[in-house]
Amino acid sequence: MDTDNTATSVISSDKVTGTNVYNPAGDKLGSIETLMIDKISGKVRYAVLEFGGFLGIGTDRYPLPWDSLKYEASHAGYVISLSKEQLEGAPRYARDVVPEYTDAYGRRVYDYYGVPYI
Repeated sequence: MDTDNTATSVISSDKVTGTNVYNPAGDKLGSIETLMIDKISGKVRYAVLEFGGFLGIGTDRYPLPWDSLKYEASHAGYVISLSKEQLEGAPRYARDVVPEYTDAYGRRVYDYYGVPYI
């Protein structure tokens, strides 16, 4: 039996994938396509947001620092302090051109969102 567990802060990555992401105004920005996990520490570094396009065609991928997202039960999704216009200027890549997640790339992403790089 598959039930949602609301008594814990732990969640399976397959339940995060597909979860909607909103800005504080309640506007849907997109949904989480995948998580990027640090191989050494085991901590989630990024939630990759799928945004733009139409019906999944022409969408780009936006790596969001995991610490910039806050889960909001009232939205049944994550909230990030970002407008659609700010997101449009954020670091991104096309589905078929995945960047190397180097330290330099990570700093650029984290700096854009104003989050200290781990």
